[in-house]
Amino acid sequence: MRDLNRPPLPVVVILAAGQGERFRQAGGTHDKLLAPMGPQRVRDHVVAATQASGLPWHVVEREHTQHLSAQGMGASIATGVAATAEAPGWLILPADLPLVQADSLRRVAEALAHHTVVVPWVQGERGHPVGFGAVCREALLALSGDQGAKSVMQTHAPWRLDLDDLGCILDVDTPEALAQAHTVWKSRSA
Repeated sequence: MRDLNRPPLPVVVILAAGQGERFRQAGGTHDKLLAPMGPQRVRDHVVAATQASGLPWHVVEREHTQHLSAQGMGASIATGVAATAEAPGWLILPADLPLVQADSLRRVAEALAHHTVVVPWVQGERGHPVGFGAVCREALLALSGDQGAKSVMQTHAPWRLDLDDLGCILDVDTPEALAQAHTVWKSRSA
């Protein structure tokens, strides 16, 4: 039963429907989301951080978007928002950020209670998850193809949330980035 004194929480939409084309173009020979990082796969680290955050979550898989003529990040976002349409907001989190910390997800969700769009910044770089309030629902549902939510962020000026979490910006789009993420993970686990 939900605590009636606590507002409903935004849903973390984990985007795992991509084809990993940049990873393969950079020389990768396998699905980057299934690449091992210690005892877990890349995507499992993202799911574990999301579970640890205590926020509700939904994973957009390839089979959820395969029927769409124009695939990509925009289509995945729209699919995830449609599946959780009653949510009070969404944190859009690509599944290739294996070092993202649960606390970062909570902090974006907390900021979203006071701002329409929240973008984490780490070391001068814009990162993920990007938070969108319920007022953005229709615009997010209208996304398609490979265009992300840039148009939504142009309509609703994002609030900048400064974080100290390399996991918000270190995606594993190349084999080198995967190796770097693995090294950081090992140093954290030691």
